[in-house]
Amino acid sequence: MSHAPSPAGPSNDTRPVPAPAGQAATAPDPARGGTALVTGASSGIGAAVARRLAAEGGWRLVLNGRDVTRLEQVAAQSGALALPADLTRPGAERRLTGLALDHLGGRLDLLVAGAGVGWAGEFTGMPAARIDEIVGLDLLATVHLVRSVLPHMMAAGSGRIMLIGSLAGSVGVRGEAVYSAAKAALATFADCLRYELRGTGVGVSHVIPGVVDTPFFDRRGTPYARSWPRPVPVERVADAVCAAVLHGRDEVYVPGWLRLPARVRGAAPGLYRRLAARFG
Repeated sequence: MSHAPSPAGPSNDTRPVPAPAGQAATAPDPARGGTALVTGASSGIGAAVARRLAAEGGWRLVLNGRDVTRLEQVAAQSGALALPADLTRPGAERRLTGLALDHLGGRLDLLVAGAGVGWAGEFTGMPAARIDEIVGLDLLATVHLVRSVLPHMMAAGSGRIMLIGSLAGSVGVRGEAVYSAAKAALATFADCLRYELRGTGVGVSHVIPGVVDTPFFDRRGTPYARSWPRPVPVERVADAVCAAVLHGRDEVYVPGWLRLPARVRGAAPGLYRRLAARFG
C-alpha cells in the first residue's frame, strides 16, 4: 500500500554513501527484483511499468507523478510508496531522490524516467507556456533527476537508468516540433551518458515507443486519428521496459519494426524526407 512520508522528512543531502572498504559491489539480479523509482506513474506508460514490476515480484517501488489521486491508486495496486511532486519545480529532484532512498534503504537499482507531456499543432500557434512545459518536464526535469540519482548508483557499482523516449525523437513528426526536439535531445543524452558510465556498473536504456494507447494524445489537445500505424497496448511498452532491464539492453523500439524508419533516416536522409513528406 501507499504510505505517507515521515513528517520530519528526509535529509536533502543526496550524496552517495560509498560501499564498505574491501567489499565489492554486487549487481542486483533484475529477474529477482530490486528497488525502483518510476516517474510519470500516475497514468500511461509509467503506471503500466509500475504494475508490471509489481507483478514480477521482488521489487520495492517508489512512484512519482503530478496527479495525486491517480498516483495513489496506482501505488495501492502496486504495493508501492506514492510520492507526488512536480519535477519541474526547483529542487524537486533532490527531494524526491532523498525520500525514495530513505524508503528503499539507501539503495536504488532502477530509475524509470517516464514523466512527460506533449502538444500537437503548428509551431507558430504553440503557446509559449507549453514550450516551456514540454522542454521543462520531458527533458530538463529528467536530466536533473538522473543527475541526482546517478551518484548513488555509481557508489553502489550497479544500477540502470531507463529513459522513456519516443519515435518522434528519432525521425521528427509534423505538428510536434518541440516534443520531437525534446525527445531527440533525450536520445542523445542517453548515448552520451552511456559512454561516460562505461565500466561503472551502471547501464542506460532508451525505450522508444511509437503510438501507444494511453491518454497522452487526448491530453496533448489533438487525439490520434490515423488508421496506421495502430496504437500498441501500453502493456507492450511495459513488457519492453522489463525485458530491457532483465537483459541489459541499451535501445529498444516498440514495436520493433519502428527501427526501420529510423535507420532509413540515418542512412538516406533525403529519401526519408521525400517519403515522409508524401506519406506522413
